[in-house]
Amino acid sequence: MSDAPILIERPADGVALVRLNRPKVFNALSNALIAELAAAIEGFDTDGATRAVVLTGDERAFAAGADIGEFASTGPRLDEWDRIWNAGVPLIAAVRGLALGGGLELAMSCDLLVVAEDARLGQPEINLGVMPGAGGTQRLTRAVGKTIATEMVLLGRELSGREAEAHGLANRCVPAERVLPVALQLAKSLARQAPHAVRVAKRTIAKAFEQSLHASLLDERRAFMTLLTTEDAREGVRAFLDKRKPAWQGR
Repeated sequence: MSDAPILIERPADGVALVRLNRPKVFNALSNALIAELAAAIEGFDTDGATRAVVLTGDERAFAAGADIGEFASTGPRLDEWDRIWNAGVPLIAAVRGLALGGGLELAMSCDLLVVAEDARLGQPEINLGVMPGAGGTQRLTRAVGKTIATEMVLLGRELSGREAEAHGLANRCVPAERVLPVALQLAKSLARQAPHAVRVAKRTIAKAFEQSLHASLLDERRAFMTLLTTEDAREGVRAFLDKRKPAWQGR
């Protein structure tokens, strides 16, 4: 097994698979891992070929949190997380085993989550005398609501995969062996969509949680009108009228 903190595969056209690769420490998120992951995602964002990215760990852990040894000495480099949050390419988290602390925050940085039935998702930072610092209090509250988020952040409550789906944190909850196949199928479906429209829609959805409804509706309208002028939009209309599959160009 390579010592690289992440491993990259190309399982299908337009799809990249990134595996977190620190199995001895349950894929703990070191600063080096996050920096390399951010660089890889930025590369996918601009390579002109990648239309969806699946992010996964192994059967024991998606990621069990921050690297505590590094956390205690140098502290986390949270600025690197901005590079992941700002990605235009859609990200899918395929979660088996543990997704705790920064691991859950990383999963929530993705656009879609597929979780195993027996996965364990939580924000246990309170047990270290701290709190989530990479989106945990904000994204979690928006996903599951104040009541559940408060228990998870203040009391360290964990959710199973089924609970995560029931509370709106996960898109799909499946048996463990089906997690990666389902995530890859979602990625392949995304890769068949008009890429520019997917990226614009992704950013517009994100803004719904960052500003007022009125401002978000205006952003949505502007994005929609802009997309109408693209080559892909014209191709989509022509293909519908011609009763054929569209040939997206990403323009």
